[in-house]
Amino acid sequence: MPSTILINIMVAASLVLATSTGTVRAVRTRWRTATEAELRKLIPARAPVNKENIETEFRTASGVTDGRGKFIAGVVMITAGYSAEGKYSHFFITQAPLKIGSMMLQPGEYVFGYQRINNDAIRVNFYRASSGEAIGTVDAHVNRKSSLVRSLLISPPVDGRALIQVGRFFFEYKLGD
Repeated sequence: MPSTILINIMVAASLVLATSTGTVRAVRTRWRTATEAELRKLIPARAPVNKENIETEFRTASGVTDGRGKFIAGVVMITAGYSAEGKYSHFFITQAPLKIGSMMLQPGEYVFGYQRINNDAIRVNFYRASSGEAIGTVDAHVNRKSSLVRSLLISPPVDGRALIQVGRFFFEYKLGD
């Protein structure tokens, strides 16, 4: 008899354990700044833009990673002498869906450029890198909390939201679903 009770207890404990493991919560991904070595693997020396391969300036590269193989990164392009001159200035890669202003960027390669609106804002225009197709625009505003000027600075998302800084201007991005 005692062995039957022991077996019943073990079966009950196994059932409790089996059902409790089925309710594992999703682990929240913690994004961080990508290392130089990670960015070197991701950022091309020449960005494929509209059937051209435009040289990039790696020292301006910036990016973030979820630590599990997804990156959001960008770099300044050297556009002098290319058809992109004056239209695009940055090459941008996202491996996660992003919402920037009213745009939804799916994972892929993009380029963007900007025009000054006034002393406090610029308009950033996004395009598909492969075709030059216009995706949309977002207004970036002067960063009044810092005097730091960067060619490009992509900050890691916290609770799904983060900033991209171009020069002394910034705009927000959100991780998509």
